[in-house]
Amino acid sequence: MTANAIPWTGRTAAAATLCLLLAACSSQPPTPAWQMDSHGASQRALEAYLSGNQRVATLEWQHARQAIARTGQPARMARLELLQCAAQTASAMPWDCPRFEALRTDAAGPERAYAAYLAGQTLDPVQAALLPPAQQALALATTDAAAAAHVLQLSDPLARLVAAGVLLRRSQASPAVVQAAVDTASQQGWRRPLLAWLGVQRQWAEQGGQPDVAARIRRRMDLVEQGAAP
Repeated sequence: MTANAIPWTGRTAAAATLCLLLAACSSQPPTPAWQMDSHGASQRALEAYLSGNQRVATLEWQHARQAIARTGQPARMARLELLQCAAQTASAMPWDCPRFEALRTDAAGPERAYAAYLAGQTLDPVQAALLPPAQQALALATTDAAAAAHVLQLSDPLARLVAAGVLLRRSQASPAVVQAAVDTASQQGWRRPLLAWLGVQRQWAEQGGQPDVAARIRRRMDLVEQGAAP
């Protein structure tokens, strides 16, 4: 049967359906390919990094950089580099973000404020207002107790771990904050930050003269390390 043999009503309905589909698709501009590529790669990189799969994380970060490089916009690249730096902060690592520093001159105000926040620097109200809403209160907290309360109230797992990492850099992380970071990483199955925060607890136990507690934490770390990617 040829296309001309289709009843007129059927062809009309098919055409109408196609028009509706095209109208729905054209109601807003299509997402650029680079944006879809960079978003997908960065999310895969983030998950791989937190899960402890460094090989995959490195490849996906590079894919995301290549996609954003097609735009020729340093500010967008700076935002991507800060995502990686935030993941490092969530994993209780020392501040080290050379790729962002190379882009700082061309970074926008919110990115520069977020970099200062991740580095554990003191922010003024104007800078704090440029942060994501979940981080603003913590940036302006004036006491260790208030800062800890803000961390514990955060519902997003990554935001909570990042906030805990910021307090650790400020030497304001309380045992409750560190325990919250351990519990959060454990619940998410994020091996890298879990090992890091357990390491903080173990160090504190050893320094506090609690060898039994330190040994228990070490056994837990050994279990986590068994799940390392080959």
